[in-house]
Amino acid sequence: MTITIALDAMGGDHGPRATVSAALSFLKAREEAHIALVGQPDVIEDELRRLGVVADKRLHVEPATEVVRMDEPPAQALRTKRDSSMRVALTLLRDGRADACVSAGNTGALMAVAHFVLKTLPGIDRPAIVTALPTLKGHVHLLDLGANVECTAEHLRQFAVMGTIVATAVDGKERPSVGLLNVGVEDIKGNEVVKAAAQLLARSGLNYIGYVEGDGIYAGSADVIVCDGFVGNIALKTSEGLARMIRAFLKEEFGRDALTRVAGLIARPVLKAFARRVDPKRYNGATLVGLNGVVVKSHGSADAVALRNALEVALREVRHNIPDRIRREMEPPPQRGLA
Repeated sequence: MTITIALDAMGGDHGPRATVSAALSFLKAREEAHIALVGQPDVIEDELRRLGVVADKRLHVEPATEVVRMDEPPAQALRTKRDSSMRVALTLLRDGRADACVSAGNTGALMAVAHFVLKTLPGIDRPAIVTALPTLKGHVHLLDLGANVECTAEHLRQFAVMGTIVATAVDGKERPSVGLLNVGVEDIKGNEVVKAAAQLLARSGLNYIGYVEGDGIYAGSADVIVCDGFVGNIALKTSEGLARMIRAFLKEEFGRDALTRVAGLIARPVLKAFARRVDPKRYNGATLVGLNGVVVKSHGSADAVALRNALEVALREVRHNIPDRIRREMEPPPQRGLA
């Protein structure tokens, strides 16, 4: 099965310098994959020449004349940049010329344009951003990570359904556990939206285990944890900052004097293994679930290694047919005829 990914080659802080390298690395490892590099042909082809690569049937350039800036208001990107690399990549997905879209561009713009071009699946009010994060027991699927800063209880219920489908498909778990992120585990804790969402989830038929506090994310308290995008984005960015701080502190301490440098050399294998386990690059690539198609958002600052992982996420989502699984789950039951 051939899988084609439309890659927004102009998106992110590094543009084609990172996206083209990521595409080449990905294609080398995935023989079934094809990539459309979407963007300004001259810029992309200059990068291909720099790397000594010629486009072929597995890697081709799809022209787009405009680029969405990282600080551009989403509404402006939607209204005025109809030939942006982001929008052209999403249009390829909508028209069936690609099976997935990956972009490291402006998150708000990607959500707005993807919502406009692809539309949401039946029964889904708003798409959500979900990603897997490491835990003491494996990993957890956390959503929403920033697409919706204000949510209703029903939105949170829909997020839980979508997160469950992702966990079931990707992890092979028949009934993944679902937790609701809150400021405490007691029933009296939380705002009115969270309390109402807890009631909906308790009646949903999902494997709902109740409230989960912030430390439960990495303790592995649940397979899926649900929250609004305001809370989720802060939790994600705080975690990434903490990981960077710990790595910096370890480097500083092991370089403090001759003795600690020797200790660092002895501990190097352990430190490298630790750094790999907490490296955000390994978990780069968050899916915009709830849309008519697979869309993966990469960090704007992602390098080629991190972007390669986002491409892997897109490939996995296509293989597991996540949008169709959500569509089937959200379809209303058939109406029985009158006797």
